[in-house]
Amino acid sequence: MCDEEISAWIVGRIPEGWFEGPPEVDCDSDEILVVGALDGPTDASRPPGESDAARIQRFREPTREQRMRIAQAAERRFGRRISWGASVGGERLLFTTLSIPVMTRLRLPERQVLDTLVGAGVARSRSDALAWCVRLVAKHEAEWIAELREALVRVGELRRKGPG
Repeated sequence: MCDEEISAWIVGRIPEGWFEGPPEVDCDSDEILVVGALDGPTDASRPPGESDAARIQRFREPTREQRMRIAQAAERRFGRRISWGASVGGERLLFTTLSIPVMTRLRLPERQVLDTLVGAGVARSRSDALAWCVRLVAKHEAEWIAELREALVRVGELRRKGPG
């Protein structure tokens, strides 16, 4: 969850007409992810038969330099990398996202789960298998995780209000 300062700063630098409305801005301590919705398939300027993925590519190329300038300024200001993406119709494509290594200690039973996923071809490596597990939990427990995030935001607010 990004704080309002980061979101407002990013949204304020997005050129008018890039996206249908303000982009989604999400972040953690390493990365700020900006994903904007592009005009839909009914747009008159869209070539007939153009796929959603092709529409995203048609947006990506001409905006690259300006996105890089915004990202460099944001990185200087907030000390985090900026990643970009776009969505249209049912397609969501992330252009430049980080893949951050995370250190974890797993006991034999947990490693066996990862190794089973690798052995079965579900994942290419233990790292891939662990990422697959995290995505699965996020998908099936999305409501619960959203509640946890809301609670963390509230805890942060209370800490800021608390005694100095």
